[in-house]
Amino acid sequence: MDFETLRFAKFGLLDEAITDWSTMVTNLADLEKDAREGLKAKADKANWAGDNANVTREFVGKTVHEFDDAHKQAKSLWSILKDVRDELKGYHSELNAALERASGKNLTVTTTGGGGFTVTMNIHPDRAAKGTTVPDHSQSDVTALRDEIQKILNEATESDHTAAVALKALSDQADMGFTGAEYRDRDSAANAIKEADRLSAIAKKNPEDLTVKEFDQLNAGLKKMSGDELFAARFTEKLRAQGTLDFWAGLNDPRLAREIGRERVDQYDELQKNLSLTLATATQSDSRGMIDWKREMVDLGSQPISKHSGTLGFQVMSNLMRWGNYDDQFLKSYGSELIKTEKKFTDNGRHGAWTHMGMDPFLNRTGTDSGTDPMTGFMKALSNSPDAATDFFSDTFVTKDEDHDFEEDADKNGKNEKRELSNFDYLFEERDWPKDQNDKGKESVTGRNSMALALEAATTGHPAGEMPTADTPAHSPQQAKLMERLVASISENSKRLTDYSYMGDSIGQISSEYLPDMNRAMADDPEVLQEGDNGDVSKLFPITGNPAEMNHRDTTRFLLAVGQTPEGYAQVELGQKQYMANLMDYHLNPDLPADQRFSSEKNLTVSQIAYGSGEIAGTLAIGRQEEVAGDAEEKDKAYGHAMTQTKGAISGGIGIGIGVGTSFIATPAVGAAVGGAAGTVSGMLLEQIFKDYEGDAKSEAGAVMAEHWENGRDNNFKHSQEAVILAAKAHGIPLEDLATYARTGARDGFTDAGPNTTAMGPDLKTDI
Repeated sequence: MDFETLRFAKFGLLDEAITDWSTMVTNLADLEKDAREGLKAKADKANWAGDNANVTREFVGKTVHEFDDAHKQAKSLWSILKDVRDELKGYHSELNAALERASGKNLTVTTTGGGGFTVTMNIHPDRAAKGTTVPDHSQSDVTALRDEIQKILNEATESDHTAAVALKALSDQADMGFTGAEYRDRDSAANAIKEADRLSAIAKKNPEDLTVKEFDQLNAGLKKMSGDELFAARFTEKLRAQGTLDFWAGLNDPRLAREIGRERVDQYDELQKNLSLTLATATQSDSRGMIDWKREMVDLGSQPISKHSGTLGFQVMSNLMRWGNYDDQFLKSYGSELIKTEKKFTDNGRHGAWTHMGMDPFLNRTGTDSGTDPMTGFMKALSNSPDAATDFFSDTFVTKDEDHDFEEDADKNGKNEKRELSNFDYLFEERDWPKDQNDKGKESVTGRNSMALALEAATTGHPAGEMPTADTPAHSPQQAKLMERLVASISENSKRLTDYSYMGDSIGQISSEYLPDMNRAMADDPEVLQEGDNGDVSKLFPITGNPAEMNHRDTTRFLLAVGQTPEGYAQVELGQKQYMANLMDYHLNPDLPADQRFSSEKNLTVSQIAYGSGEIAGTLAIGRQEEVAGDAEEKDKAYGHAMTQTKGAISGGIGIGIGVGTSFIATPAVGAAVGGAAGTVSGMLLEQIFKDYEGDAKSEAGAVMAEHWENGRDNNFKHSQEAVILAAKAHGIPLEDLATYARTGARDGFTDAGPNTTAMGPDLKTDI
């Protein structure tokens, strides 16, 4: 900011621009409110089906989100402009006030060209008019005026510059659409950029030169600022892709980071998390610098990080991807190149790779594994990014024409031929996951477990470990196909799950969100479930979006395996009960349109719902028997613990709905306050189930499996009856024989699970 520019500044055009932005902010706020309370509210209440469920409903949600982002960005830009305008007006006033005071001391300020200025005497005493008294001044007055004006110009320059940088950085965040970054004033945006410059300078230092104080500043700064979009992008751009790899690899090299390693190694895990979150936020930016960073990081993945190290870029970066929501397109590009490297190092999957050797650095500091296998961290990243996960698992690993050893007898003619493998096929069925240890010296299970989490995100459409919400899109064709492959794979070889039962929580959550699809697959009685007077199975178990097409045999074998994992059993057992209650509520609603009804006979409808629920419960119970056999008391405790944990996760949530749209929440039960899931038909049933379970757990410690079977059967009958009673009361319709039909259906379904599992999965059962 030069002297003349500030002195003669005209703020009219800037005032007009700020007024225009103020109007824009107000208009966008109104549009965002209309979109949220009008468009989205109607979309949430609508009964979406077909393409509308997959495309229109999701599009509405994204559109509303864009309006919100547009409002936030406009408000941030307006706030920054307004602040800098006010500051510059202040500096303009300060400058003129200083000049006015200077004239009282016979001093003036003139420009010297190039934006400079000089302080001179206004009127020399020798040239003053006769009788005129010229104010006196000293050299200190000249110096003080010069310093004051320079200070004003410096502060005005800083204000103008930081505002310009912040405005450009903010507008660069999104190449298309709008950024969600929100700043209440210029200072907050400018401080984010300044802090990013300071901390990136620390991270660029050689690890041997990094002090403990600087480590603490970096760790604390990243923890505080990791979610700030301007900070994250600026920090990451300054560090560059190579610098990111050099920093984390160098910090974990005890030869280079002796002092830090000795003093702060116990805080490496926290720094790893904070850095991961920062990088994840940064990848959401479309700034030129971040576009370059993402491209460079993918290019560096397959290369050694330095001339003196055999560690690859993928091995380092994957350990900085275990937290946060990374940009989907970056993950897709990263995953494609990682698979190419995997194929190179394993000779197209013929053998394993990535085994941790004695001198290899520990690149993961969480204690769960060494971090040598880059697939582990990448799977964790995918678990937070559902769309990228779905695409990745659906991509091809090897084609039939490539040089590999994977074969199958596709035509069942006794001749094996090369098969094409997707990334799912390879990772879930064929990969030699490297053996690794945790910090307790025990075998690490993090690799496969992270894969299960990524599969959870890929098949459900929401981050792993979360429950579906009203905004969770209906299952897409890709997600449904992936679910079909998962069921068929575990049906083909149950050991793919039972040998790694720690994956049961993820597989169980997936299963609970595909209960409508599995109920359809198991409801295959042609005399009862057919088009016409007796009803249509697609109406009995309605599905929004694309159904996963599975047969009865594969579904039974799949559930039998899931039932052998405590967490999987708990997820599906409770999920199915909730689904049954919601389904009873849905079908007994007198306002349900006739063309959506399964049958005009309520008794038939209730019986079939109870039958399906009973068969699933029975199949799970048999799976539990298989697992508990041998070490009954200890393994039974694991099931008890899993049920308790699942209760905490499922209580109060929307849960799995009924497949008619995730916005459906069961009808509030009679006498219950509207607004809480616990007061709905399904919520009240679940509360009763938890009470029954707690009573069983206290009285049956160490009970034999036969007692579990009997108690499970009786509770299934009881809960089916309670579900229909609650639904009938909620809708004010006569109960009549509905409870009896519910009990009979549940009994038949639970009982039929026995011969069905024997017939469909004889190889999966032991003689008990």
